[in-house]
Amino acid sequence: MLRPQDTPTRETKILDGLWAFRLDRDGVGDGQGWFRGPLPEAGKMAVPASFNDLMTDAADREFHGDIWYQRSVRIPRRWDAERISLYVSSATHRARVWVDGTYLGSHEGGYLPFELDLGETARPGAEVLVTICVNNTLTFQSIPPGVTEDGVQRYFHDFFNYAGLDRSVLLTATPRERIEDITVVTDIDGPDGLVRASVEAAGEGPLRAVLRDVEGAEVARENGRELELRVPAAHLWAPGDGYLYELTLQLLAPGSDAADDRAAVVDEYRQDVGIRTVEVRGTEFLINGEPFAFTGFGMHEDHAIDGKQHNDALMLRDRAMIDWIGATSVRTSHYPYSEEFMDHADRTGLVVIDETPAVGLNMGLGGGIFGSQGYTTFSPETCNDETQANHAQVIRDLVARDKNRPSVVLWSIANEPESETAAAEEYFRPLFEVAREADPTRTVGFVNVMMAPHGRCRVSAMADVIMLNRYYGWYINTGDLVAAEKGFRAELEAWAGDGKPIIITEYGADTVPGLHQLVPQPWSEEYQIAYMEMCSRVFDGIDAVVGEQVWNFADFMTTSGIMRVGDNKKGVFTRDREPKAVAHWLRTRWTEKLPIAAKG
Repeated sequence: MLRPQDTPTRETKILDGLWAFRLDRDGVGDGQGWFRGPLPEAGKMAVPASFNDLMTDAADREFHGDIWYQRSVRIPRRWDAERISLYVSSATHRARVWVDGTYLGSHEGGYLPFELDLGETARPGAEVLVTICVNNTLTFQSIPPGVTEDGVQRYFHDFFNYAGLDRSVLLTATPRERIEDITVVTDIDGPDGLVRASVEAAGEGPLRAVLRDVEGAEVARENGRELELRVPAAHLWAPGDGYLYELTLQLLAPGSDAADDRAAVVDEYRQDVGIRTVEVRGTEFLINGEPFAFTGFGMHEDHAIDGKQHNDALMLRDRAMIDWIGATSVRTSHYPYSEEFMDHADRTGLVVIDETPAVGLNMGLGGGIFGSQGYTTFSPETCNDETQANHAQVIRDLVARDKNRPSVVLWSIANEPESETAAAEEYFRPLFEVAREADPTRTVGFVNVMMAPHGRCRVSAMADVIMLNRYYGWYINTGDLVAAEKGFRAELEAWAGDGKPIIITEYGADTVPGLHQLVPQPWSEEYQIAYMEMCSRVFDGIDAVVGEQVWNFADFMTTSGIMRVGDNKKGVFTRDREPKAVAHWLRTRWTEKLPIAAKG
């Protein structure tokens, strides 16, 4: 599946705006056939947007179940010879789709796109009724998991379960004979770049490929569906330098001479290409053969009112702050970010750890955040073979969406799962195989939680990179930074003995903005700085540590509880994107003091 785009042979129609909307509070929508005609008793809802914070009733904000969206759309008459499909960028956490009452299909898994062919329901020139029923209920078989107890949805991840059509919906027209998929792999040969592309197409005609630089000058061309293009003196994609070539692929009419520029073009698709290599060598993480240090954040798509809606203006503001503070990387915690965000990362040289929505696969994470859970993580009744199959498909879908992005250097297949048990080892071993089969060119890992320290974790041996979430000085040794530093250093030295790169994917302390103390104590801005100073001393003393990503970029909404004051306040910035004092401290470290080029 290729992402929709406008080319001489392709066209898109964005369906964003106000849709008819209704929460199915009584679970009657299917039985009453709400998909057959205009949605009864409907209100309005913005698309894209999470529905939750647009609600004024607490029960509606926390609603889980079927969520109905509907709008009419006129199909352009000029599309009469085209394949017409509906592209849904994200429906959290699953969706079913009808057009004019005809069922088109479904998709399981939020945060990733799906496409459905309208088939005979597409009537060019006519107005059709599109109905999408989103369902946000979490079960032990969904990714992420959850459970319903006494009618209340409980979930095991520490961020709010925003849901709905969070990203754009598009109507697309493509030729019936068309380019269907592209896989790009790049390499470096001396001063030259190598671009290898494998193209899948529905159609028998020859295929032509032309690669151009940012000025539009042709730098290479080749014909065929298995391509290798050499780029003399290539401008490499690198951290902070998001240089992209454009690969134009043209499917020609059968019998055409691919060398003839006048040959009839049946379909055309354009793919951005960043030439770079990624490699792990011992404890080093290399981009283009040079050691790279990950500085930056775990982030959430989280804004007041918008929830997880993608918004270009907010994205640009966040990226400006990332640049201001001197960060080089982000982790898309704990789900794939929007395609627009990923585009911007490609264009601007932001390095990305791309993570699946597999968060909460750990029933041992109870206590004050989620409450006592009382479940076994992996069992026939909880996370089981069906869960594993859904998890595997999410990995495949994520790789399929982002495989050609130069910004993505590492796949994270789960965040803080149970990893210290034999059942966890059995669950994850085939998932690592799935990830490597889907993309043998990038590194693969998962994010380890403190409950599975070095010597107890049974999954880390499968990973190319060790990614650790650690809260010495916050969740343990709270307020005692001397003991925290000692414990943190000891554990990292043990992990370093495994001979793999270590990225600290989370470390942080909740901080109430404006709370100041002469003697720093937890929750104050002074303590957040002292905490960061302690962590940095530990990182700087261990060569295997090649990354430090603070949790979190900004304060974010989560489920209510006594561990949170309004929201999760571990942000370096507030939820409305103003800096806490620690932001200035980190900016100095990352732009002036940290020897990034030599680190690692």
